[in-house]
Amino acid sequence: MTSYLVVNILGGLLIVTSLFVVLSKTPQRTTLIYSLQSIVLVLLLVALGVTTGSRELFTWAATAFITKAVLVPAIMLFALKKIGPSAKEAVPSSISPVVAIILVAVELFVCYLAVNGIELPTALGVKPALAVSLAHFFVGLTCIITQRNILKQIFGYCLMENGSHVTLALLAPEAPGLVEIGIATDAIFAVVIMAIVAVRIHRVVKSLDADDLRELKG
Repeated sequence: MTSYLVVNILGGLLIVTSLFVVLSKTPQRTTLIYSLQSIVLVLLLVALGVTTGSRELFTWAATAFITKAVLVPAIMLFALKKIGPSAKEAVPSSISPVVAIILVAVELFVCYLAVNGIELPTALGVKPALAVSLAHFFVGLTCIITQRNILKQIFGYCLMENGSHVTLALLAPEAPGLVEIGIATDAIFAVVIMAIVAVRIHRVVKSLDADDLRELKG
């Protein structure tokens, strides 16, 4: 039970870092926070592996560290370098920080109510962490919808992917390592494609503000 407590505490840290991803003003800071979240996710997988005795989760943890804590931040930092100094400029969000915090809190509360009705044996000890993992889908969607910086919108997708990652680990800790590799590979390719598109958009529009893309100019 103590190990499950550790898993749930790490789940709480995940939602905190996700909130900071939404609230951060620059892509550079967002990249750093996402890298920190990825390390927390790796620790959660390790703690869950120790609790359940699942060796597969240790493979998951190693793969997650390489892809999420190293490769994704490296890809985003490379994209920022290609864009140049303008990437450091803050693009305001469509909502205020207070509204963002309230939205995340509501999403987490709704997911916790939904998880309370789940009686699966694998979910009994990790319902708080499971609620957090489900909330990541909505937090990521909130990031995509409310953030005007197109690079920050990419991190919204990453938050949703992290949510699916943790949900699967909590509900199916014995899933083969190939499942994790498949998920991680898809995520990496998606981030690469979105980063390339963002760089090309900036070359044409000279802006990372999604509002500047609403009108087509011929």
